Amino acid sequence: MRRGHMVSRVGVFCLSALVSIATGCVEQKARSPADGVTQVHLPDVRTPIPLGADAQQEHRAVMLQHLETVQAIVAALADEDYRLAQGLTESHLGFFMHRYAMARQEPADFPPAYHDLAMAHHAAAEKLTDVMPTKDLKQILPEFNNVLKACVACHLEYRLRHS
Repeated sequence: MRRGHMVSRVGVFCLSALVSIATGCVEQKARSPADGVTQVHLPDVRTPIPLGADAQQEHRAVMLQHLETVQAIVAALADEDYRLAQGLTESHLGFFMHRYAMARQEPADFPPAYHDLAMAHHAAAEKLTDVMPTKDLKQILPEFNNVLKACVACHLEYRLRHS
């Protein structure tokens, strides 16, 4: 398979994963019956994170920063700029970012299981950072997938409490 074709598949895969993540975070406008679509309303069974308004806003900013970083990593991989992809992963998704986020927020505000998922996300990012210098997408993509799995797992389990 040609390298450019493989990178475009990476982009499609990553884009679909990001859409999946984002749809758990963004309220969607309901379609009307006039659209010919039957509405199905499923209850949101995710665990709410009990944060105050300021902490919620800060947490959303961190989550959006993660999403933007994932997009920038995909762009760097598409450009075969593995050094940039590695730097973005390490500085924005790895344990450095976890320590920074924990210094700005009260750990007691988050359930212990949430913290475990966050740690799994950062650990997956560290593994991705480690394989990036290989410049081998067959090694990079499974680790990148693990980062996305960690994102999805957390977004499926938790939500910000509506104020």
